[in-house]
Amino acid sequence: MAWIAGASLVAWGWLLAGQGFFWRTDVRLPPGTAHEPPDGRTGPVQGRPEPSAEWPSVAVVVPARDEVDVLPVSLPSVLAQAYPGPVEVFLVDDGSTDGTGELARALAAERGGLPLTVTSPGEPAPGWTGKLWAVRHGMALARERTDAEYVLLTDADIAHGPDSLRALVSAARAADLDLVSQMARLRVADFWERLIVPAFVYFFGQLYPFRWVNRPGARTAAAAGGCVLLRRDAAERAGIPERIRHAVIDDVTLARAVQRSGGRRGPGSGRIWLGLADHVDSVRPYPRLADLWRMVARSAYAQLLHSPLLLVGTVLGLALVYLAPPVALVAGLVGGSVPVAALGALAWAVMTGTYLPMLRYYRQPPWTAPLLPFTALLYLLMTVDSAVQHYRGRGAAWKGRTYGAPPSGAGAGAPEEASEGA
Repeated sequence: MAWIAGASLVAWGWLLAGQGFFWRTDVRLPPGTAHEPPDGRTGPVQGRPEPSAEWPSVAVVVPARDEVDVLPVSLPSVLAQAYPGPVEVFLVDDGSTDGTGELARALAAERGGLPLTVTSPGEPAPGWTGKLWAVRHGMALARERTDAEYVLLTDADIAHGPDSLRALVSAARAADLDLVSQMARLRVADFWERLIVPAFVYFFGQLYPFRWVNRPGARTAAAAGGCVLLRRDAAERAGIPERIRHAVIDDVTLARAVQRSGGRRGPGSGRIWLGLADHVDSVRPYPRLADLWRMVARSAYAQLLHSPLLLVGTVLGLALVYLAPPVALVAGLVGGSVPVAALGALAWAVMTGTYLPMLRYYRQPPWTAPLLPFTALLYLLMTVDSAVQHYRGRGAAWKGRTYGAPPSGAGAGAPEEASEGA
């Protein structure tokens, strides 16, 4: 047991200092980005000049499937964007059966704001996931009707602060980025959300450290699908979305395609940026453990490339890193082994310390940080269940659709650059 506890402590030492400082939560929009100050006025980041008076046009594409519960909160925030340039919003009704399209039109007529087009592409063509089929239709329609330089892909459950789009475009222009993505702040109102949601973002950052994603020439690529600003010419170079039409984990796959596509700076030099959001929030509730379980399990095995070997390695890794410290502490105390107890306690303390910044970001009490091993156990079980459901033919199920593994070479959404962050 002492060897296991020692190995866990070594692993935490390496994660603390050698994994891109994934545990920090200070990766926000790059300098030079306009933002919304607390008093509600729009202005530049302190010490930075005002952005250019000439603002590029933007097309906002919102794929939506059965979203009547969240649309009254999210869509008005999109239509109310205080953006100084031309914007059009395209909501793509992806086969909804609850009146999503009708509600969107009613909200636009009632609330006003940016011009809204509601359209529906019909059922996805063979080989396409539903969301990417909707994105394809929305982007094609935007190309027909606008000369937008940027496309904002935002989910139907995402609410934006009034200056969100301005800040994204300002960041993209200031740093000459092809893709800017913000990890929306997920809802944490109920017990299970408080226990599981902050850890979801923590684990994502551990797999794809934001600092690694954002450095020029990086191999690690990731994005957060709820809020992705994409330069139009970068999308065309990368073949978005046709080239990633099979992807279940579409955001990571999209970021990889843009990063690898290159462009003005040469092959493989696509510039992407990912960080945490301050004024972009998910309003979708996950009040029950079953809701969160489905959200994680639907894509967990796809993240592992549907590989049994990677599944076994992930389970063993989670057990060593997250479960071994508390087990070692208890075993050492019960068995009277001070070294085992000390190693377990120290590894658990380091783990707890790395989780505190994420809890602060989500405004959760610090005393919940030592519960991370229990949360990790839940994620381990969700991942195993994801594999079980895949082999039963029910993998990657979401809103009435089920997606199997993509054809060989098509990519499931967990690219090879994950090896740098795994």
